[in-house]
Amino acid sequence: MIRILKYGEVSRETIFSRSMPTIRVEDTVAEIIRNVRERGDEALREYTERFDHAKPESLVVTKAEMEEALGKIDPAFLDVLERAAVNIRKFHRCQVRNSFLINDEPGILMGQKIIPVDRAGLYVPGGTAAYPSSVLMAVIPAKIAGVREVVFTTPPGPDGKLNPAILAAAKVAGADRIVKVGGAQAIAAMAYGTASVPKVDKIVGPGNAFVAEAKRQVYGVVSIDMIAGPSEILIVADGKSNPKYLAADLLSQAEHDRVASAVLVTDSEALAMQVQAELERQLPLLDREAIARESIERNGKIIVAENLAQGIDIANEIAPEHLELCVDNPFEYLDRIRHAGSVFLGRNCPEALGDYFAGPNHTLPTQGTARFSSPLSVDDFVKKTQYTYYTREALERVAGDVAAFALQEGLTGHARSAMIRLEEE
Repeated sequence: MIRILKYGEVSRETIFSRSMPTIRVEDTVAEIIRNVRERGDEALREYTERFDHAKPESLVVTKAEMEEALGKIDPAFLDVLERAAVNIRKFHRCQVRNSFLINDEPGILMGQKIIPVDRAGLYVPGGTAAYPSSVLMAVIPAKIAGVREVVFTTPPGPDGKLNPAILAAAKVAGADRIVKVGGAQAIAAMAYGTASVPKVDKIVGPGNAFVAEAKRQVYGVVSIDMIAGPSEILIVADGKSNPKYLAADLLSQAEHDRVASAVLVTDSEALAMQVQAELERQLPLLDREAIARESIERNGKIIVAENLAQGIDIANEIAPEHLELCVDNPFEYLDRIRHAGSVFLGRNCPEALGDYFAGPNHTLPTQGTARFSSPLSVDDFVKKTQYTYYTREALERVAGDVAAFALQEGLTGHARSAMIRLEEE
């Protein structure tokens, strides 16, 4: 049963503690990365057989496999994928940045170019569930950014094939290459390259502890988006909220993983007790009841605050991945939210809308990193290059200032490089 905690009557550690995976995987991951670097596809096949119990004929999805998968997809679900993709594209197109040029002084040009990375690698989790939504959320912003080649990897099933829904999403989103490899070995392959997996410039996407650690270890060889932790939801709700809705929304994250975190903050002790009872009623209705129950009992909590203002303060300190504001006038509170990955406003905006369909990205900062990081976006797939141009006359106007700065820092070579251009030939 979920705990009910009164803010101010229990320790701050109890209120703000988070569940963290305790498994130590650094050495195992380092060995996998080394093996993939040295042995390439041969190592990938061995790990795929060992961890996924699969021996695919080809590590790369073929055109025939794609056509076979599309033939198995319910046309109604394919329509859902298309409609979701429309929403995701509409949202992410608004994130596109423009290059700029400044030319407001004679003889001086300065500017910045926005350049997409050449190749992006996307990791799509597998294992206990397949996530076509993650394909849309990663591939679409990469293509909008202008990435030339989008590669994604995901573990195959025991038959050596991928879930048809994953391949349908890849088709809708526009992925260029799909590789049937999972785990840390997939991250290593994208970072260093193999015969089947081209080396990429940036790797994005969530995964388990092995995937997260692999991303950490290859950072610097390639860029990464974030180190994603277990899924989180925090709901701030007033006493007028429907406990059935709140319980369902909490369970929507609890069913992800045993270490997922579901938290309710409310100003109503009566509502807290109603949600506690409703969770017990709804848990048996879930296909993944055992996972959700362990998550709720280990990591879930209901925090009773003095008022909604205090509830917002608690939410900001926790800085959750998903934040729901279940109140009558959520826009009154939006400006007070400083730390959250994605905010869902009002009583009719379940977090699942964001997971699948609304348009904003569902790859979000976790474990409190919303204090300083952002959701996956078009920005993750571009880089910036700046440039400067001065005429001789423009340099003459500022060379003395440049030299003064350089001499203050004891760098006479810097000073001379500016002043030598003013000397008579």
